[in-house]
Formats: sequence, C-alpha cells, structure tokens
Amino acid sequence: MTSTAKTPEGILGLWLAVLGSASGLSENTVAAYRRDVSGFMHFLSTYHGEEPSIDGLKAVRHGEVRAWMAHERRMGNSPRSLARKLSALRNFYSWMGDRLGFDATSVIFTRTPRFQRSLPRPVSEDAAGKIVEFAGSQAVEKWIAARDQAILVLLYGCGLRLSEALSLTGEALPLPETLRIRGKGGKERVIPVLPVAREAVSRYVELCMHPIYPNSPLFFGKRGRPLGQRAVRTLMERARISLGLPSSATPHALRHSFATHLLNAGGDLRAIQELLGHKSISTTQAYTAVESSRLLDVYSRAHPRAQEG
Repeated sequence: MTSTAKTPEGILGLWLAVLGSASGLSENTVAAYRRDVSGFMHFLSTYHGEEPSIDGLKAVRHGEVRAWMAHERRMGNSPRSLARKLSALRNFYSWMGDRLGFDATSVIFTRTPRFQRSLPRPVSEDAAGKIVEFAGSQAVEKWIAARDQAILVLLYGCGLRLSEALSLTGEALPLPETLRIRGKGGKERVIPVLPVAREAVSRYVELCMHPIYPNSPLFFGKRGRPLGQRAVRTLMERARISLGLPSSATPHALRHSFATHLLNAGGDLRAIQELLGHKSISTTQAYTAVESSRLLDVYSRAHPRAQEG
C-alpha cells in the first residue's frame, strides 16, 4: 500500500483520481461522489465515537450501512437521493475491496431503497419556441441576447445537456452538420445539427464582444469569463415566470422536449437513445411513458364513458 493510501482520506483520494481519469466522469459527478463517501466516513466517526481507520473501513458490515441510511433518511434525504449515495458507496467499496484485497460484499450487496422513477417533464413545442424567442429579446446587449438564444436552441434542437453546450469550444466552429459530443462517463455520440442551430450560433459568434479561439470557450459571460450554468438557469427562470410555465421548465426540460417531440414525430427509440447518449434503452423508454400518460389524460377528458365514471 502506498503512503497516500494509508488513511481513509488517502484511499478516497486515490479512488476519486481513478474516477476522474480512467472513468472519464465529469467534475460535478466526482465531487458528488466525494461528498457521498465523505459523508459516510463522517457518520462512522460519530457512530463509533472515533475517526475510522483503513481497518475500520474494511470491517464495515451491513448493519452500519443500514444505520447510515436510516440517519440519511432522518436528515430528509429522499429514497432517490439515498439510492444515489448508496451507489457511490458501493462503487467505492468495490474498488477498495479489489485494491486492498478484502471482502466488501456486506456493503456492495446492501439493498437499494425503492423509489418511483419520475417521468421526464418536457415543455410543449409551442412553449419551447416561446422560450427561445424570449431568450433572444431580453438582454440589452445584442451579443448576449444572441448567446442566450443560441444556447437554448442547442439544448432543444440538438438535445444537449447544459454542461455539454457550455463545454463547447471555438474548435467546434463553424458548427458542422454533425457534431461529436462527449457526454456522461466520457461516452461520445454524434448528433445532427439543424440549420437553425448553426445559424443561431453563427449569429452569436458574429456579435460576440470577446475573441473566440479554438481552445477558448464558445460561450462567454459579460466580463469574458466562461459562461456558467447559473446564468442559463436564471434565464430559464425568468422565461417560465414571464410565460406562465411550471417550475419544471428548466434547461434540462428542453432536452426532454427534444426527445419527446422526436418521438411524437415517429422517431425510432434506439435512434433517440443514441442522440441522447443514454447508456440504457430503459432510460429512453421513459419518454414513451410520458406519451402514454398524456394519451390517457386526453382520453379521460374526452371520452364520454370516462367522464361518466
């Protein structure tokens, strides 16, 4: 064992380094894993009355994990959040068990709390168009208005995650007809770029007050720094308040809308899975459930017998 792996903090640091490099996870995901596993270690120190050692981590059994989960529930964590935390802990223990040569099955096979997966909540085609139009009319400075509109067009027209859109650099210019995107877990996918998206980005580039180089961010904030997610989320918040949309109308809802509207137009589920970069088809199938629930709602409101019941 290396010197850096002789403490819980050290072994955690090594694991996170592996996640960030070999696994290609995003910085946000690695940071979340750090919080989750550090939180478990902090619980152990309170639970046992002393800071855990490497041997203490290796000795963890099912009962301690269940006690931690009960503690997290009392702290207000939802079953979905708890499932994510447990997934991080299992991942850590699976890696640590292989590295340090001990049996980690007590942690790895802890049962995941049951929860009902929520359905994606897209906005309508009409609302998506109004959001994009709103973005292009709010900022006083034309280049910022063009920037905001270009970002939202990429989310809705290409199905990008917000982090993916903001990670684009000048190297992508001029936008081609197909764009290679590196998404979650370092998985690459190729997506078609609609003419409207290419035009929106081109207009922003023409108006942008900051020079865009191949190795620089594509989207800048007002002061020339890389644009952050908060600015886009704030823009969407203003849009939904102004347009009377529900709180579910977030930047990510535009990605949901991209998938749902493709499905409505007869898009193939497997093709949509590839465009979204979903690892499992079951994730993409959630969009078919969205459409089924809408059809049932329409049926219940329109069918005479449904109204009688």
